[in-house]
Amino acid sequence: MDSLISEGLSLMVFGMGFVFVFLTLLVGMTMTMSKFVVKFAPEPVAPPARARRPSAEPVAKTNNDEVVAVITAAVHKYRS
Repeated sequence: MDSLISEGLSLMVFGMGFVFVFLTLLVGMTMTMSKFVVKFAPEPVAPPARARRPSAEPVAKTNNDEVVAVITAAVHKYRS
């Protein structure tokens, strides 16, 4: 019985150690690749956006009564 428990514990320690080492290497390689990408391929600078001129025409207003009626009908249909 002790042999089985000791084998289980050693297998657990080996497995957890392997996962820890793998994840540590994965994080290290990801950080290294990130530094290389920033160094060799910097983000392009976006040109400044041009300001829009306000139009002379007013923005069309929506008919709120119609929207409310459509939403009310949809909710009524959904609930029934």
